[in-house]
Amino acid sequence: MYKILKKKTLNVNTTLMVVDAPHVARKCKPGQFIILRVDEDGERVPLTIADYDRGTGEVTIIFQAAGASTQALSELPQGGYIHDFVGPLGRPSELEGLKKVAVVGGGLGCAIAYPQAKALHDMGAEVDLIAGFRSKDIIILEDEMRAASTNLHIVTDDGSNGRKALVTQVLKELIDAGNRYDAVIAIGPMIMMKFVCETTRPYGIKTIVSMNATMVDGTGMCGCCRLTVDGETRFACVDGPDFDGHLVDFDESMRRSAMYKAQEKAAMEKHECNLHKMEVK
Repeated sequence: MYKILKKKTLNVNTTLMVVDAPHVARKCKPGQFIILRVDEDGERVPLTIADYDRGTGEVTIIFQAAGASTQALSELPQGGYIHDFVGPLGRPSELEGLKKVAVVGGGLGCAIAYPQAKALHDMGAEVDLIAGFRSKDIIILEDEMRAASTNLHIVTDDGSNGRKALVTQVLKELIDAGNRYDAVIAIGPMIMMKFVCETTRPYGIKTIVSMNATMVDGTGMCGCCRLTVDGETRFACVDGPDFDGHLVDFDESMRRSAMYKAQEKAAMEKHECNLHKMEVK
């Protein structure tokens, strides 16, 4: 059992939890993830490690209550316990030698982009962090991202936080202004990562994406997280989650990620129904 040391609501459906997991904190690195189960009958949920503290043994996760399992997780109280918390899993991000980097995050992906930017910033790299959200009211980690970057650019789809723009627009402007990036790191919705890669392709800039595919066991045995990279099958859980974005078949991955939408909706409706029954009692 893993104690929830801190619970904080970041926006209407996004929650931050700090979990007591010293065995994970001791070894984890940016880019890696954990798999948790809310209770002994729960499904396995992969979540990227948003932050960690080796001294205190704390690991931070940030998630949206998008399905039945993450909804159940969001209902656990501070001081409560998560049944399983396994990791670190996946390959750490390869950040050594990068001196100037653009880190691009979209929505909840900013929670994953943040530790990448922080690690690079701590290594002395110049970091332009571009964060995109639908609107001002769902912006998360603004102070943390500002502290982890040389320059922070926040844009929204509706312009409610100032500039109305897509992250790809900002990235292209920065490149055209003469910024010579060793790499661009993109983390967010697949469609966003696809178009970030199409933005950098003409410039020949190395572009790394974090593929958050459907996972079950986290060891590569189930095959659920398979994707095609440079014409070959790879597994996000053991070969990634970071890949060369210019080699990823995003269209295939987007089709696969939509395969279980109906089941996810049914599970969420069942969870909400059970909650209603408990409230009535």
